[in-house]
Amino acid sequence: MATQTATKWVLDPMHSEVQFKVKHLVISTVTGSFKTFEGELETVNDNFEDAKISFSLDVNSIDTNQEQRDGHLKSAEFFDAENFAKISFTSTSFKKAGDDYELKGNLTIKDVTKPVTLNVEHGGSAADFYGNTKAGFEITGKINRKDFGLTWDGVTEAGSVVLGSDIKLDINVQFAKQV
Repeated sequence: MATQTATKWVLDPMHSEVQFKVKHLVISTVTGSFKTFEGELETVNDNFEDAKISFSLDVNSIDTNQEQRDGHLKSAEFFDAENFAKISFTSTSFKKAGDDYELKGNLTIKDVTKPVTLNVEHGGSAADFYGNTKAGFEITGKINRKDFGLTWDGVTEAGSVVLGSDIKLDINVQFAKQV
């Protein structure tokens, strides 16, 4: 009986992005991103099913195109970047779901860990100009920020909620196969 060898893939930050969207005043959407992150996956087969995935991002790299808002998000009222500099994810399951995948794992924000389920579309694999094998994925999902201790709420003078609870995730990543 042959033993399968694990293949390690490392995230290519130059060809990846991590974005989020949240409702503002319930009438519009604000998009932000994290500029610094890292991740890897380990596979034992060619279709990525059952891959082990780990990912982390630097809270201080948050960017919403508005410096004052970014500062507020890094403060103790939100992410508390001084005490909780990283957001991390570790997979518990990566299974084929039709043409796509379902990714389950534990997300940790501000020292609160909760299970999440994300949808993953595998864009394919290809060799780059240098002969390196790359694989691309688009990951989408939604989390409730309050589940992770991000409970700040503001209300306008007219009684409108300033910030929605649901955070939409849109993550595009490219991994490089390690040889």
